[in-house]
Amino acid sequence: MTTETERTEPGPTERGQREAERTEPGGSRPGRPLPEADRALLPTASAARTRAAVRELLRPHRGLAGAGFGLMVLATSVGLLTQPLLGHLVDVVTERRSPDALTLPVLALAGVAVVQGVTTALGMSLVSRLGETVLARLRELFVERALALPLERLEKAGSGDLNSRVTRDVSRVADAVRGALPELARSALSIVLTLGALALLDWRFLPAALVALPVQAHTARWYVRNAVPLYARERIATGAQQQQLLDTIGGARTVRAYRLQEGHTRRVTDRSRASVELTMRGVQLVLRFYSRLHVAEYAGLSAVLVTGFLLVRSGSASVGTATAAALYFHSLFGPVNTALVLLDDAQSATAGLARLVGVVDEPAPASAGHADDRSTAAGAPSVTLTAVSHAYVPGRPVLHGVDLEIRPKERVALVGTTGAGKTTLAKLVAGLHRPEGGRIDVGGVAPDESGRLVGLVTQEVHVFAGPLADDLRLARPRANDEELREALATVGALDWAEALPDGLETIVGDGGHRLTADRAQQLALARLLLADPPVVVLDEATAEAGSSGARLLDEAAEQALRGRTALVVAHRLSQAATADRVVVLSDGRVVESGTHDELLTADGAYAALWHAWSGSRSSAPDGP
Repeated sequence: MTTETERTEPGPTERGQREAERTEPGGSRPGRPLPEADRALLPTASAARTRAAVRELLRPHRGLAGAGFGLMVLATSVGLLTQPLLGHLVDVVTERRSPDALTLPVLALAGVAVVQGVTTALGMSLVSRLGETVLARLRELFVERALALPLERLEKAGSGDLNSRVTRDVSRVADAVRGALPELARSALSIVLTLGALALLDWRFLPAALVALPVQAHTARWYVRNAVPLYARERIATGAQQQQLLDTIGGARTVRAYRLQEGHTRRVTDRSRASVELTMRGVQLVLRFYSRLHVAEYAGLSAVLVTGFLLVRSGSASVGTATAAALYFHSLFGPVNTALVLLDDAQSATAGLARLVGVVDEPAPASAGHADDRSTAAGAPSVTLTAVSHAYVPGRPVLHGVDLEIRPKERVALVGTTGAGKTTLAKLVAGLHRPEGGRIDVGGVAPDESGRLVGLVTQEVHVFAGPLADDLRLARPRANDEELREALATVGALDWAEALPDGLETIVGDGGHRLTADRAQQLALARLLLADPPVVVLDEATAEAGSSGARLLDEAAEQALRGRTALVVAHRLSQAATADRVVVLSDGRVVESGTHDELLTADGAYAALWHAWSGSRSSAPDGP
């Protein structure tokens, strides 16, 4: 289990190295964006798989679906009584009957309106509840799988791809579920039942009404054939646009340093223009779609009116029956146009849904289903790295054949100059990346298959919005208040936590009580204790603390690491001095390994780092 993986970024210089590697994969000019060919976008599900996923989501709610659509059928059927009743009123007037003959049909019309309104409201409510329930489950599955995706998979896709799915695609699907799904269901029922009622009046009205069908069917096929690829390209263009914005903004310092603003602005403009052009093509497609629908309406209504005229003239139908038929066909304008117009929303939502299902279907890490089954009671395992190499961009390795063994309960400090590869090595051991070459074993398994064996705390800690107690229980959901207080006390945080306005129930994070950097780190270390992993990776976890909080955080980390196998990326060499062993990295290679005293005696790379650090600390007026 990785305790802190929300924001695991390299240190400033190593981050700069990563930026250079990501922006200059194949040339000497820095700041060049990662080519599209080097990106591996997250998958999009096929149409068949998307339909199957919807069926799977609906299956547990068959009762709710049956009740909702049953009420919709009842409401539509009752509403179809309106046209015959109006036709009957026409016959009463044309035949000059007594005014008393109008009373019953008028009362019936009022009753139809009431019953139809009530049943429609209930049916729409149940269908909307069904849609929201299914959408909520889809969101849960999407977030669950997105959080489980390997970090390297997300980096290859680019954060813009996932971001566009999380925001725009989810929004499109949600809008369709709340608006298009209930309306589409009601429209489809109205069309089918109205055509049936039209045939009951006189079967000859049905073929007249169906004159519009070929035009409508051709329009629908034409629209779908053009809309599906267009909306798919629009989604990709939007993701590329967002990725370019994120790359440009995220690497702003590098862009300014190399004066590449003009090139990046041009790329943002090109991506934005491509997205806008596809959007405008969609607008033009919709306008042409509407114009074709009008042709179908006029043709169908003309055919029904001519048929009614001929039937009335021959005595085969009354004026009221012909009127009812014309009203039936006219009432089809609304649902038919609604259903066809909703194809726009449906195609847009379907494209977004396919992108969401594509992420949901991504294979889960091998440990995802068994993390809770792994026991940490067997003791702290060893960690072994054998010829480990890694590169973020092919041909530009960050680590070169690293061999390292961390014995059970041994604490190893990893030191080196910035850019040496320390954070990369820490991420590999924590299972956030898989090595490009070599092997890493944690208790006999790969780190990304180790379940709860490995915990990670970085220098950039996220405090979740909500009660402080809930933040702690993320690591152990069933922990009681006493266990929470014990964890806080172990890392020296209990006093300030209980002094908060509402104690452990105080709202922290965004919109709540703001925690200082050192208190946020103490909270992360307390979560680590509650998670209780036997192997811990600290990636400069106490680097954000000022001099006043450094000693306190070092003591908290000391308590959190006790009895565990630990790899500590040391920001301050005082952490290395207290470690069981020190490993020195330089240019992605292990150049020294030994105890603090042994390495000082050897007078090599570590000794040089120690003397430089000790000298700077002694000269600082507020040094710890």
